[in-house]
Amino acid sequence: MKDNVSAEKNTANREELYAMITAAQNGDKKAMETLTEQNMGLVRSVAQRFRDRGVEYEDLVQIGVMGMFRAIKSFDVSYQTAFSTYAVPLIVGEIRRYLRDDGMVKVSRQIKQQGVQILRTQEEFRAKNGRDGTPAEIAARVGMSLEEYFFALEAITPVRSLSEPVRVGEEELLLESVLSDDTGHMEYLTDHITLQQAIKHLEPMEQKVLYLRYRKDLSQQQTAALLGLTQVKISRMEKKIFERLRKELS
Repeated sequence: MKDNVSAEKNTANREELYAMITAAQNGDKKAMETLTEQNMGLVRSVAQRFRDRGVEYEDLVQIGVMGMFRAIKSFDVSYQTAFSTYAVPLIVGEIRRYLRDDGMVKVSRQIKQQGVQILRTQEEFRAKNGRDGTPAEIAARVGMSLEEYFFALEAITPVRSLSEPVRVGEEELLLESVLSDDTGHMEYLTDHITLQQAIKHLEPMEQKVLYLRYRKDLSQQQTAALLGLTQVKISRMEKKIFERLRKELS
């Protein structure tokens, strides 16, 4: 009985959150302010990990808030993704871009090793369960918080992949979200041809798969369900996409 009450409460809270996000996206300044205030703990937690980079902590927080604004404005409630899971990488990316532009990004060897550990755990999870693990599932298996999880992944994402937007159809696909979960593919990206140009050469369905998987952070199963395909088909398409990008960018 208690479980049912708890589930109903969680559902109600989620619906209330989504309603507020929708209001903020429609120009409700009060809703935007409320959402920002409610998520300042998340912003500060992320900013804390960038201390000692030559920038005042409160300045990092303000930059992180810009990432939160971006998360609120771009969040899609239709996919039922946890907002915090969606927001963290955008906050991290906003701060990293600022520090990178000032030449202040210095990632420790330990954090890079954590990123590699995440990649290995993702592969192990996929092999064992036949599906992709969610960020929360993988973070739990490697003993990290979601903030640590996304911070470590950002640390092993090449700078080129973070520096410019890519348009997929009518949507803008942030490069910080593209292919960031697999350095085995990202290592092929070079400066000879931009990723933006390469993605334009993909088939429309392939672009859609990239958008759902890496912009909307959906699993292969969720992507398959939305597109009316099988998880196996999505997996094969991803391999084909990465191979095509490798050839374009090598």
